[in-house]
Amino acid sequence: HRASGTWVLRAVHPRVLALASLQAEEVQQQIIRETFHLVLKRDDHICNFLECGSLFGGSDYKLIYRHYATLYFVFCVDSSESELGILDLIQVFVETLDKCFENVCELDLIFHMDKVHHILQEVVIGGMVLETNMNEIVAQVEAQSKLEKAEGGLSAAPSRAVSAVKNINLPEIPRNINIGDINIKVPNLSQFM
Repeated sequence: HRASGTWVLRAVHPRVLALASLQAEEVQQQIIRETFHLVLKRDDHICNFLECGSLFGGSDYKLIYRHYATLYFVFCVDSSESELGILDLIQVFVETLDKCFENVCELDLIFHMDKVHHILQEVVIGGMVLETNMNEIVAQVEAQSKLEKAEGGLSAAPSRAVSAVKNINLPEIPRNINIGDINIKVPNLSQFM
């Protein structure tokens, strides 16, 4: 979510996601706006945990966030999660983004959102922490990138084939073909290539 030059990337606990998905789009956007304003107005010297029961209709949820330059990373969790564990998880996520994007910035998040989601899914999926070893996460992301490049090479094959055909040096094409009583005049095809 972007407002006034600051980004909030949200990773949501599955129960909160289910609760939010039952709400109308306007309600979802209101939750995002209120979350943004709650986090933004806090001083940097205040703890990074916020009770957010009024946002989600119950007192069981809290927001845990980290602020890096102009980026805010916000996780919404229930009371069973460890606040310090989530702060550490956000740190792992951001350091992994830094390794993958070489000093992550807003533009990386904007133009490579699919890669950011892939990295997040290497760390957390379905509300469960899968991996916290940054080197392992980066290796998986790099393997995925290699696979996508290989597939991109295959999908680019038709355009490479067209280029190859255009560059073939063909002998002079006959202009008139005579087969028995049939006389065929061949048009000049160079204008189409």
